[in-house]
Amino acid sequence: MVLNGVRAVFFDLDNTLIDTAGASRKGMLEVIKLLQSKYHYKEEAETICDKVQVKLSKECFHPSSTCITDLRTLHWEEAIQETKGGAANRKLAEECYFLWKSTRLQHMILAEDVKAMLTELRKEVRLLLLTNGDQQTQREKIEACACQSYFDAIVVGGEQKEEKPAPSIFYYCCNLLGVQPGDCVMVGDTLETDIQGGLNAGLKATVWINKNGIMPLKSSPMPHYIVSSVLELPALLQSIDCTVSMSA
Repeated sequence: MVLNGVRAVFFDLDNTLIDTAGASRKGMLEVIKLLQSKYHYKEEAETICDKVQVKLSKECFHPSSTCITDLRTLHWEEAIQETKGGAANRKLAEECYFLWKSTRLQHMILAEDVKAMLTELRKEVRLLLLTNGDQQTQREKIEACACQSYFDAIVVGGEQKEEKPAPSIFYYCCNLLGVQPGDCVMVGDTLETDIQGGLNAGLKATVWINKNGIMPLKSSPMPHYIVSSVLELPALLQSIDCTVSMSA
């Protein structure tokens, strides 16, 4: 069955289907508790976590040169040393990293209303999960939120030659599902990867999940549609064809 000319929907994972940012914050809170109660880092605990957050946001990961566990343990090691001084404390860094990671994964949940939406949508169109990031990290998240059964295919950027916004990964997804780019919609929360990638690949439409109601920069890629929640997607898909052709 074809829904208004849409045959497939590609979904981003992080902060689109699952609240990765919220899960990460919960992980940081657990580390703060650990550092304050077990190690008596009263004021320093929050500073260390803030520093790690900055390092994560600037992270450049090259799987050929290191593994993600080593890199992220190093973030904690550096943050502790920068805050406390003295010799590097690898053991404490590992304890912090694994507590943050395990707490974060526990809170990566596919909400019941999102599951219901995906189940209903899949009766009408093919669904594909398209997520950027390190293979190990993304596969652990996919396992944690148990989303595999809701999709016809799952594509992890770190397993491909190029990630979003490169058109090649979108064409690969189209080939997997046996559809054309003009049959597909990309849904995601990041303008620079999800939306720009969908535009680069010539998809039928791009849908930006803008939970915080922020105004994009004038230089940012312009999505075809903006919604505040992924749950608005089914209603949007009902009218997508006429709207796109009118705006064209």
